[in-house]
Amino acid sequence: MVTVTPAARGISAKNRKLLTALHRGTSGPFAAKDAAALLAFDIERAQRLLAYLARMGWLARIRRGLYATVPLDVIQPASWQEDPWIVAAKVFAPFYLGGWTACEHWGLTEQIFRETVVFTSRPTRDRHVEIQGFPFRVKGIAQDKLFGTEPVWRGQTKVLVSDPSRTIVDMLDDPSIGGGIRHVADVLETYLSDDRRNDTLLVEYIRRLGNRAVFKRLGYLLETLGVDNASLLNACREGMSSGMSLLDPSASRSGPYLRRWNLRLNVALEGKAATA
Repeated sequence: MVTVTPAARGISAKNRKLLTALHRGTSGPFAAKDAAALLAFDIERAQRLLAYLARMGWLARIRRGLYATVPLDVIQPASWQEDPWIVAAKVFAPFYLGGWTACEHWGLTEQIFRETVVFTSRPTRDRHVEIQGFPFRVKGIAQDKLFGTEPVWRGQTKVLVSDPSRTIVDMLDDPSIGGGIRHVADVLETYLSDDRRNDTLLVEYIRRLGNRAVFKRLGYLLETLGVDNASLLNACREGMSSGMSLLDPSASRSGPYLRRWNLRLNVALEGKAATA
């Protein structure tokens, strides 16, 4: 839900000094406890100050209990929004950005997606969250699965993004966060011709993630894309699980069964040489 910030109004010299301290001492969204520590206030006084500054338009309320300073040179404070990556770093930590969001960052897709994909080990009930008008697609993940990331700096805030290999593995694990298996196949094709392709990391990450169905999907897509890489295909065959898995778990369960990869081909890859 968007909290509208009113047009900034006049401010006393005392409050301007406090606001200046918040601008200098914070980076990205902050809570009342952060402001209290910075200003040497008790928590109740800090809460009252932040609520007042937000009402007057000098702060933006990101969500309940979370604020951000509005740049002083902004002409229309009511329409100002914080960088969603910076918001994610504060709201969802421990976290990383992945899926189609990482694809866009690494240049693995030309498609533009509205939602920002966030992987977080913080307990969350909602898969779709809107903060300050920005939609987030949230996926829960165990703390020990937060690997394969690289830091990206947004201003003074460090944001973790899945590296290209981890991005591919995550989308093979859950094609829905990659825009569906058809788009995942296109991204994989781009990745395979990218300078940052790393077959060793792909296999290592799949093993660490622990979902052996990922080997099935990767092996099938490699065959379908006509990739001649015996070692990678052998790793997929050796690592895949027994039993049937769906090519895309987010789609219907019907389709031909491909025994050599133990896959139900419930989505047709248009323009690809898929055979059952």
